[in-house]
Amino acid sequence: MNGDADIAAVAGLLAEPARARIAMALADGRALPASVLAQEAGVAASTASGHLARLCDGGLLRAERHGRHRYFRLSGPEAARAIEALARVAPPAPVRSLREGTRAHAVRTARLCYDHVAGRLGTALMAALLTRGALTGGDGRHDPATAVADRLAAPGRDLDYRLTPAGAALLGELGVDLDGVAAGRRPAIRYCVDWSEQRHHLGGALGAALAARLLELTWLRRAPAGRALLLTDAGRDGLARELGVDLAAVEGRDA
Repeated sequence: MNGDADIAAVAGLLAEPARARIAMALADGRALPASVLAQEAGVAASTASGHLARLCDGGLLRAERHGRHRYFRLSGPEAARAIEALARVAPPAPVRSLREGTRAHAVRTARLCYDHVAGRLGTALMAALLTRGALTGGDGRHDPATAVADRLAAPGRDLDYRLTPAGAALLGELGVDLDGVAAGRRPAIRYCVDWSEQRHHLGGALGAALAARLLELTWLRRAPAGRALLLTDAGRDGLARELGVDLAAVEGRDA
């Protein structure tokens, strides 16, 4: 018979700063080689190898072989959600350089939360879909006073967002794979309480399909390093024109 969850076993994996940086680097769902993860963690390749072995043995990461090389990724969306939840309660890391400040700002502006868009862009996308009547069931705001089951940076449960016929038409015209969303086993619509914005961003199969389409259109592209997403000129035009996204709010400008 099993006892209660052994939280300390998982917490211990992330108690070492280099392992925590490795986990954060993989929070966008990518698979990365050990050499890149060593750079992200700021440690030697031999040291990173030991950390990666511990994270895999502890169930947070899994290794994949592609040709002669091994790549590492989070073991699943539950691991990503746990890291996002920890990020919400953790104090901000000190910014010691302009480069670190630039990366921190980029992560809060737009990032992947496993496989869907988060940060200010993610919450602005959710707000735009609600304003246009594409989604119904809530207003995109997290209210701790009334939310019973919703935890920051966790899949939301208190609200039941639904895609409207107008929303299906809007996203279909954009080229989002709605047939794939409907055919999959994953819930079509989930939402997360964004850890940096404390508002809702769109998850589930629909959120993943929308993120994939925005990357396919090159409206968004992955940052060369880290998990931030970069908004392109085409994306600024397309998101404002097609979805009515408030880019002034996303980029921290006055409207």
